Order: sequence, then structure tokens, then C-alpha cells
Amino acid sequence: MKVLIKNGRVIDPANRLDGKFDVLAEKGVIKAVEKAGKLTGSALDHATVIDARDKIVAPGFIDMHVHFREPGFEYKETIQSGCESAAAGGFTTVAVMPNTKPVIDNRSVVEMIQSTARARGSVNVLVIGAITQGLKGEKLSDMAELKEAGVVGFSDDGRPVMNPELMRRAFEYAKMLGLPLIQHSEVLDLTRGGCMNEGIVSTELGLRGMPTEAEDIMVYRDISLLDRAGGRLHVAHISSGESVELVRMAKARGLPVTCEAAPHHFTLTDEAVRGYDTNTKMSPPLRAQKDLEAIREGLKDSTIDIIATDHAPHDLVDKEVEYSEACFGIVGLETALPLTLRLVEDKTLSLPQAIEKLTSRPARIFGLAQGSLSVGKDADLVIFDPQEEYTIDAARFKSKSKNSPFHGWKVKGKVVHTLVRGKIVFSSPDRP
Repeated sequence: MKVLIKNGRVIDPANRLDGKFDVLAEKGVIKAVEKAGKLTGSALDHATVIDARDKIVAPGFIDMHVHFREPGFEYKETIQSGCESAAAGGFTTVAVMPNTKPVIDNRSVVEMIQSTARARGSVNVLVIGAITQGLKGEKLSDMAELKEAGVVGFSDDGRPVMNPELMRRAFEYAKMLGLPLIQHSEVLDLTRGGCMNEGIVSTELGLRGMPTEAEDIMVYRDISLLDRAGGRLHVAHISSGESVELVRMAKARGLPVTCEAAPHHFTLTDEAVRGYDTNTKMSPPLRAQKDLEAIREGLKDSTIDIIATDHAPHDLVDKEVEYSEACFGIVGLETALPLTLRLVEDKTLSLPQAIEKLTSRPARIFGLAQGSLSVGKDADLVIFDPQEEYTIDAARFKSKSKNSPFHGWKVKGKVVHTLVRGKIVFSSPDRP
């Protein structure tokens, strides 16, 4: 099958392309990327043509932090529905976190997820393996076995490795295996029982707070361990301004530290919690305005390397309870693009910089084959209209869960088509 995408503005940061190009995909791979109108002749015979005039054509987005809940919590999300949600958001590659039931701490669970993704998934599904057995923080998982099974990193996401000696050994093993450790940075003794950011708003609302120091101390500890043990550290969903500064200083020292920010942390503050909407409850929590500004500055100066959604679906039964009792997390795959484009609109990032944080940069950090439109690579692409305005309607999400604080927001930036290996896996229902 041939697909010709013509007349679009192609932005491919990996190859430093930004201009009017036509893209030809054949048999699932990129066959040619040429100046608009230059692709002619028999090479285009029988090609399906997609006119991308006034649209952006980019490598398919990569999200290195999602929760698809399968196995164990399929009532919240499945691999199939998670993939559909990803495709609707323009994501063609995602990495699933290990807090499933059973935990992704052995080869058999990795292979089950890979098999399910091949059978029912519409996008590329990568796997993050657990650092410790059962996410209990007591014994290391068989990290070598997990790498052989195909994991691309290790994390106990949501349950940070509290024992510094265990974390030090994890760094040493991960270094030998050439994979990064991805840490949810939180000192649990400081946050136990908390449900939102500790500050003026939590005091006024009468809700127990989670101080930024809980994140800062853990980031500092892990950077210190990394300095001695070696390896690579990736800080997940960074939310504290002080933590951003710690990563900035570590990078200045040449340490192999990277980090990610989620759209909700550069869009919302703890002021959003005032209505007690449990869709504003996530971990780490929404922080103060000064932290949001620090996140944006970190994105601007590339202290923060990538954007990842921390897509965390929950059913109504998990959210329609008192704020303190609700589960942490929101869905994020289908709102990531318009929220990221707000960074472009306010000139925090240029459009190519924003796309880089969603494509080539995560590919480089995690050693992925995806993230570019290079000839010979899989034809994983997204076509989106950066100017189209619409109202976010959570009821229309492809995700099984609808827990989003952005329902009803008026935004700009809509995915028109998503292609994986040259096959259209999503088309906007509002477009031909």
C-alpha cells in the first residue's frame, strides 16, 4: 500500500526539516520526503493521497509514560482502548508503566503485554519493567531477564524506591544493562495521607498537603546516588521548581540526568482544586504558580527534555468520592497536543521545539527507532491542524475512562490523521 501526504508543512526535528514537503510511504515505511510537487511519475501509481494543506505533518508522537491498566484493571483501560486513545491524540508509540496486576516484574508479563499489543493494539506499545519485585521496594527484579524480554527502562512508578541502598544497586545493574531508571520522586514519609499540594490553597480547603520538599529531597538523593553508582536517571513527571533547578545543576555537571513534564503541570496550578473536582487530583499534585513558571522555564531552556502525559485512567467509581478518598491521576493522551500548543502560543516553545519534545528527543533518550521521518523508517506520522478551535468533550474520548479536568475547555490544535506503519489508525470524525 502506498500513501502520499502532500502540501503539508513537514516538521521533523530529527532531520532538521521544516517546510513544504510531500511524504511518500510504501509497504509501511517512509519511501521519500521531497519538496512539495517534486514527487511524480510511476512511483505514485495507486497511492492513496492525503492533502495536508494548511496542516502540520510530523513524526508520530511518543509518550514514555502511560498506564493502560491491563492486566488487572481492565475496567479502567485496556491495551486496545489505550492504543485507540493514543492514536486519537497523535501518539504512535507509548511506553506502559509496570503498576499492573500482576506487576510487570518478569518475562511472562512483558510477553503477555507484547502479545496483546500485537493482537489488539493500533500503536507501538513499549514496556517499562519494575525496578523491584511486586513494586514492594524490597528486592530487585530480575532486570537482565526483563531487558532480554524487551523492556526499555525500569521504574516502580507511583511507588518510589525508598531504600537508598537498593536504589544504588539498581543504578549499578541498570548501568550494566544500558537502560535508564525512571523514578517517581517522592519521599512518602512527607506525603502520607496527602491529597494535594501543601500551601495556602490546601490550608484554606482543609485538605492535607503534599509538600514540594518530598519531591526535591528524592531528586537530590537520586542524583547523588547516580554520581557515585553511574547509570542514567530519568525523573518522571517533574512538578517542583526546586527539582527543576536540581536537574539543571546536575546537567551542568555533566551527569546523565533527563526529565519529563506532564501537560497538566505546565497548564494548571493548585488553584484548580478549589472546586473539589477529583479530576484535579494527581500525583505529583498540581503545584503553585511559581512551580508552574519554573516548569515552563525548564521546558524553554531544555532542562526538561520531553513531554509525557502520565495518562492515568480511572473509572467513575474511583473518582466520584470525597476528594481525599479519590484515586490519583487523569487521562492525558487526547488533550496533550492542544495543551502543548499553548506553550507555542505564549512563545515558551517554538512549534519545532514542541514537536521535538514529543518525538525525536524521547526517541534519543530511550534509544528508540521511532521519532523521525527518515527514509527507511516506519511510516509513523501525525497530521494535525494547529489552528482548529474546538471544545474538549471528555465523553468523546476513545479512552474507557473520562477523568479529565479539561472537559469543556476551548482549545486549538486538532489531530486529523494518525498513521502507524503507513496505515491510518485514526481520522478525526469531523474531517473527510
